[in-house]
This record gives sequence, C-alpha cells and structure tokens, in this order.
Amino acid sequence: MQTQRTLSDKIFLIIKGLCMGAANKVPGVSGGIVAFVGGFYEEFIYSLQKVNFKAFKLLFNGRFKSFFRYINGAFLVLLITGMLISYFSVSRLLDYFLERKELYVWAAFFGMIIGSIYYISKDFKDWNKKTIPLGIIGLLVGIGISFLNPAKENDNLWFIFFCGIISVSGMTLPGLSGSFILILIGNYVLLLVDSVNSLYFTIAEVLQGDFSFWSNPQRLKTLKILAVFTLGSATGLVTLSHFLGFLLKHYKAHTTAIIIGFITGSLGVLWPWKKTVFKTDLSGMVLLDSNGDSIILNYKRYWPDILVMETWGAIFFIIFGIFVLLSLDWYGKNRKEKTRTNR
Repeated sequence: MQTQRTLSDKIFLIIKGLCMGAANKVPGVSGGIVAFVGGFYEEFIYSLQKVNFKAFKLLFNGRFKSFFRYINGAFLVLLITGMLISYFSVSRLLDYFLERKELYVWAAFFGMIIGSIYYISKDFKDWNKKTIPLGIIGLLVGIGISFLNPAKENDNLWFIFFCGIISVSGMTLPGLSGSFILILIGNYVLLLVDSVNSLYFTIAEVLQGDFSFWSNPQRLKTLKILAVFTLGSATGLVTLSHFLGFLLKHYKAHTTAIIIGFITGSLGVLWPWKKTVFKTDLSGMVLLDSNGDSIILNYKRYWPDILVMETWGAIFFIIFGIFVLLSLDWYGKNRKEKTRTNR
C-alpha cells in the first residue's frame, strides 16, 4: 500500500508515531488506539504483513529499493522514527507527570478513550444481529482483563517468548495494553525494566572495553531472556498483523464491532480514581526494581469525593482528553474538505 505524502503528512505521521510510542509506554493505554483513531491502522497492519518471506528474499538478493517499496518502508520508517523520539522525550515527560500528577494523567487518557469510542463508533453503521453480540463479547473481555489479579514472575524461556508476543499486542490491537498485560502475567519488571537495564549496562561496559559480563551468570541469563523476549515480540508483530489483516479484509464489520466493545471495556483499566498497589515482601516492605522504583502489583479503584477540588481538576482533564479526540475528528473532516476543494 503505497501513498504519496506531502511534507505535512510526513510530519504528522512522525507525530502519530510519537503519540503511539507514548501510549505504549503507559500500562493500560494501547498504541493501537492511536493508530485506529489516527486513521492509519489498516495501513499499519497491511505494512507489517509485508514483512514476510518475499520481503526477506528481496533483501538478501540485494534489491534494497524493491524491499523498501514492498514493505511500505517510507510509512514504517516515519512511524518508527516518531516512536523512537517518543522514547527519549514524551515518554520521559509522561514518567515525570505520572510521578507528580498521576490522577490528572489517568483522567486525560480516560477522556481520550471516551473520545476515541465516539470517534470510532460514529461512522460505524453495521450494527446487526451478528455484530452486536461480538461487540458485547469484546466489552466483557475488556472488563474482565481490567479486574484480573497479577500472576507471579516466570522466567521460563517458552513463557518469555509468549510474553514477547503479548507485549506487541498494544501496537496491533486497539484497547489492549501490552504493558498492562505484562503486569498481569507477572513479568513487567523482568522484561521491561531489569532486562532492558542489563542491556544498557552491558553496552556501556563494552564501549569502555569491559567484557566482564561474560563471567556474570545472572547478567547472561537476563540478556538471554531479553533476546527471547525480542524474538517473541518480532514474531508476534508479524503473525498478529497477518491475522488482523485477514480479519480486516474478510470480516471488517465484525472486527470493528469487537474492537469498539473491547476499547469500551478497557475503560476499567484507565479509571482515574485508583490507588496503586505495590508489591511487598513478607514483612510488608515495598519491593524495588533494578531502577530503584517500587514494583506495581495492581490498582485499587474507588469512587471520587465530589467535594474535593482535585476531583474537579480530574474531571477537567477528562473533558480535555475528549476535546483532543474531537479535535482530531475536526482535523480529519477539514482535511478531507480541503482535498476535495483542491481537486
């Protein structure tokens, strides 16, 4: 799927990648929602589908231009560039605000999800006796995931591979947060904190000419876990995209109905008024990860006190989040009108 893009289109695609990367960072938020609402979900899925045997054949035969065109490389490069920029900028900013103004951050995301439900649903005209039950199933699954209790950490390599497949679900499945699922299955800290830190420390040591990690069994074990996790993520990205591409091609209305239901159900994960429950040892001391941060176990939700000023601040950010999505809707309509006028 090749598309001629103007300079402004390219800039906006990088911004969308930036938003997608930021969304994937937060447990409970799905980067797939950004793709769905941003209007590039189908192109994203179909581009990932092109990462197949034929693509690798073109690559190994030295036909780099053909390979780049075949996988819709311009689109993927711009999107991934945005995600990488996000990792070093917006994600850091989100960490800062989550630490200091957590309620308002969750409220803004909650509002954005409400806005995205409206955005996706308003043009969906295919509700019938087949799609309604599918929408309800998606809703119930989303609600069910919201209230699951986390499992214990598991470093079995087959399970780690499975975690890799799960971790990319937030990029390909709107409403399903890969990082939140990793919290539920107990491996968020192991895979997204400890393993990443091990890689960082290893690279830093190697650049200084220090190869002592070879004699560190724990470091080697963690690096092996990260390698298997990365392999699982790559496998998940390609296989899920093929599966979703098939569904979008042959059962688009049914798939959209499930996605709408699932996103609605995922509102439970993003409910702003909640207390973070941290992992503790037998003596009640909060456990820390390798970054020195408290390990999140789950969230305990509660109803807000309407008399507290902070509650009204959160309500403002919910409205602000909805406004952001409605602005996207306005931008999309305005852009279509300009395109028609120019023609």
